Amino acid sequence: MRPRRTMALLLFLGLLPGLVSTARAADPADPDQAAYDLTPPRLSLTDGQVSFWRPGADDWTTALVNTPLAPGDEVSTSSPGNLEIQIGQYSFVRGWANTQIGLENQELNFIQFKVTDGSAAFDLRRLEPGRTVEVDTPNAAFSITQPGYYRVDVTGDRTSFITRRAGRATAIPAGADPVVITSSEEVIIDGVSAAKVASFVAPPLDEWDQWNYGRTDRLQDAVSGRYLASDIYGESDLDRYGTWRVVPTYGSIWVPTALPSGWTPYSSGSWIRDPYYGWTWVDSAPWGWAPYHYGRWVFVDGFWAWAPGPVVTRPPYSPALVAFFGGPVVGGPVVGWVALGWGEPVVPWWGRPGFVHEPSWRGWGGPRVVNNVVVNNTVVNVQNINVYRNADVKSAVVVVNENRFGHGPISGAREQRVDARSLRPIHEAPPVVVTPTSLAPAASRGVRPPAASLGRSVVATRPPRVVPAAAEPSGGARNVSAPAPRIVTPAPAREASSVPPRPPFGQSSIERSVTTVRTQPPPPPREAGQRPARATQASGTAAPGTEAAGRATPPSSRRVETPPATAPTSPTAEAPARATPPPSRRVEAPPATAPAPPTGEAPARATPPPSRRVEAPPATAPVPPTGEAPARATPPSSRRVEAPPSTGTAPTPPAAPAPRVAPPQRRVESTQAIPSPQPQAPPRRVAPPQATHQEVSTQPPARRLPGEPANRLSPNRGEPPPQQRPDR
Repeated sequence: MRPRRTMALLLFLGLLPGLVSTARAADPADPDQAAYDLTPPRLSLTDGQVSFWRPGADDWTTALVNTPLAPGDEVSTSSPGNLEIQIGQYSFVRGWANTQIGLENQELNFIQFKVTDGSAAFDLRRLEPGRTVEVDTPNAAFSITQPGYYRVDVTGDRTSFITRRAGRATAIPAGADPVVITSSEEVIIDGVSAAKVASFVAPPLDEWDQWNYGRTDRLQDAVSGRYLASDIYGESDLDRYGTWRVVPTYGSIWVPTALPSGWTPYSSGSWIRDPYYGWTWVDSAPWGWAPYHYGRWVFVDGFWAWAPGPVVTRPPYSPALVAFFGGPVVGGPVVGWVALGWGEPVVPWWGRPGFVHEPSWRGWGGPRVVNNVVVNNTVVNVQNINVYRNADVKSAVVVVNENRFGHGPISGAREQRVDARSLRPIHEAPPVVVTPTSLAPAASRGVRPPAASLGRSVVATRPPRVVPAAAEPSGGARNVSAPAPRIVTPAPAREASSVPPRPPFGQSSIERSVTTVRTQPPPPPREAGQRPARATQASGTAAPGTEAAGRATPPSSRRVETPPATAPTSPTAEAPARATPPPSRRVEAPPATAPAPPTGEAPARATPPPSRRVEAPPATAPVPPTGEAPARATPPSSRRVEAPPSTGTAPTPPAAPAPRVAPPQRRVESTQAIPSPQPQAPPRRVAPPQATHQEVSTQPPARRLPGEPANRLSPNRGEPPPQQRPDR
């Protein structure tokens, strides 16, 4: 008995390391994998001249939307230019023209940026407790720990930092004590070695601040957020470029629209080399973030659709969700890939030992499918996975030559003559040599920032994260050699830092010059069809075209409208008129005109202009349309009375009286001959809607999208036209 027990114990101890490694590979809560659960910041908007640089690249290249940023990356704008980086569900970093922003560090509860030149806005609508956003500038490091709106302007040796919307931050200058910046306050720091700090009341929102407010408001109002987890970026882009449907097999699916014939997932974009995640897909479509880093792609009723699957808490980010193929063919080695189908596992080519090259369903809440069969076990031999459902769809497998993989966009590099059935799955990264061109999604050169901006040192609380370059730059490379930051000690938590006394606003001897800090290029144009009057709502002033007039007129107009009994603010001629009729608007427009409303105001205005009633309608009395003939003849007279009260003749005002007097005479003659054309106006207004209904009804019903509409709460939102059916 004892030898058998000893033998069993030895066998168990021999198998224990394998069981532990398998459990670690399947456990998504492994602390060693925490570094790979971070979602990289997403470059979500590029407008104008925006450039991108990654350590190891030869030079700056044109920045593209959906590029995931890693520590060490830098983005820059020229004039005109505007960029946006998403760092949370409702947290954005934006840069205006002539601005340079770099990502220095990213950890679980800490993210660090540097701003060496220009204007940057940190619009943090939601910031998780315990998370810190640090902004390093040449004059000070700013630590942000709560939601708010923060504006940073760097000009030479001066930095301005503004807090709004209940924001609060801590400034740590070089060679000075930390300063607490309260809400609605502006702190200006002059000098690099011996900084001088001054505080002011926050100035009014400028045009770029108003644009930032309005854009974040629009991004928050996204219907797609109902179907996605809270940590998935780009939900507002799904609203604009697709529609949500519900099918019995997959639940809620998203169908992209306005796609060319023969389109397939992962066919328009670039593969770039990320220092942490390896080969990463950057799609060229504006909506190409969530569908390529989360969920699965399915082919339903002739349409490609993205299925996010059941919502899970904190789904991890993946650089791409594809299966790679390889094999020698005529013309040299090739690399192919296909989008993973419903429930299929991803075989990671990134991560630590024990996670890489092992089938994984991390972040997937739906059923688990292997070789088109639903499985219940979590441990699967990767060598047994050789069937992918989407590979049977025509043109779904994208194939390029090996020397074209990871070298710019692949849209024009597809191999059309390769039979995908002759390729075999490979459960590792493609064996492609990384070059400097593999570090950027675009091949075109960007605008290099000024040398003064590149060589400017910043103040930081911790050194930047050192990331080894994925490729060695070529001989003619123009590297970005930024000097090392000046490290300062961060302020202890919950310590009351001294705030310098705030001088009277606009009277400080060290106040910043408005021309050097506030003068900026014009803001980016408003997005088409989205709240054109947002700037007026945020600022409370008139539209941009009437800004000067709006600032001069509101005091007088508001006094006349709100207190109708205040006579001192109005001209002397309006005082007797306000005594008879209480409404102020009637008194302002027709103080001496009776014919404008002949029915209701006849007794009040019968005495002043009796002669005008006899002169104006001598021929129109037999045919008086109730409100048209007299109303069009009298308004010019009412406006003429406002300008010169003593003159009753028509030619005095500059309101084009002749065109207004002539049409009533012609209409009076026509009404005397034919009084019937006026009642025909309503049928003309009803006719256009009938034509539009006929156009909608003539659409062929065979082009219906799969399933039923998912958005039943907003029936007024029309569905975009469906994409063309690709052949299976």
